[in-house]
Amino acid sequence: MIPLHSPDSHSFASDNYSGVLPEIMAAIAAANGGHTGAYGQDPYTACLQDLVKEHFGETAEAFPVFNGTGANVLALQACLPRWGAVICAQTAHIHADESTAPQAVGGFKLWPLPATDGKLTPDLIAREAHGFGFEHRAQPLAVSITQSTECGTVYTPSEIRAISTFCRERGMVLHMDGARLANAAAALNVSLREITADAGVDMVSFGGTKNGLLLGECVVVLQPEKVSDGLKYLRKMNLQLASKMRFISAQFVALLEDGLWRRVAGQANRAAALLAGGLAQLQGVELCYPVQANAVFAKLPPGVADKVRAHTRFYDWDESGTVRFVCSFDTRPHHVEALLQALRRALP
Repeated sequence: MIPLHSPDSHSFASDNYSGVLPEIMAAIAAANGGHTGAYGQDPYTACLQDLVKEHFGETAEAFPVFNGTGANVLALQACLPRWGAVICAQTAHIHADESTAPQAVGGFKLWPLPATDGKLTPDLIAREAHGFGFEHRAQPLAVSITQSTECGTVYTPSEIRAISTFCRERGMVLHMDGARLANAAAALNVSLREITADAGVDMVSFGGTKNGLLLGECVVVLQPEKVSDGLKYLRKMNLQLASKMRFISAQFVALLEDGLWRRVAGQANRAAALLAGGLAQLQGVELCYPVQANAVFAKLPPGVADKVRAHTRFYDWDESGTVRFVCSFDTRPHHVEALLQALRRALP
């Protein structure tokens, strides 16, 4: 097939825009050829189970799925009764970017909260964690936090433990949307376990696509007693059971087995820090949130964003002129400098 785009193209719209890590392509090729079990009955999925226990704890169990929305909905659905509701930040992906999938497919209500820098706290959660036993109110039985957040900020282990303690005292489940979990762990220089199982998280949607996979995410159950025994049936019901699961699992094996996840996430984080440093030197440009992972939010003067968009793609974040730049595993210093030069030319 003739390529339909330039392999040298680069953008700051999303880490979903990036290609696939060479190591991941090699893993897919290595898993190809011959016949092996379908629907997860293959050696790659078995190997993934061992690696997940190594990285998340001995009670952890992996359920590979196709995409992030499917992972989040499946994870929360498995934790909740039909009358359950989820407390989340207003910026949370499940509230702002997953259409009506949580309600229509998952069958649960969301209680969104305004959160500074995208981060929930026990005091914030308490605003909606009430009405237990009141039959007229959807029961707030789960909390979902995002790591790193949609604002590019990162929860520390102590912040997560505080939320976990709050949840446990009220019999609530703590779910983590970890689409960029690798970026958060790399930024904090901690293990995946330290900001999940060790901090009291019950269930994680562990992201792969944003960190160099071709496709695939992984629901990781950390506390089996908090999860419905029907999760494997729900995965099929929710259209998230891959027949040739070996090709999803093999990617996660490559990502986890020798620290590849940390190296590529660290590269994206360093590119974001470089970009933030450059933006801070531009007159009229204001950084909106602390740059702690691989996303940079900046407020640009009127008209500047449209001029720069001719150079590279990125997203408008709100109507006030705030834009989002996301760095990927393949963002290099010359990509950052090219963006900064485009901004300099566009500024009044």
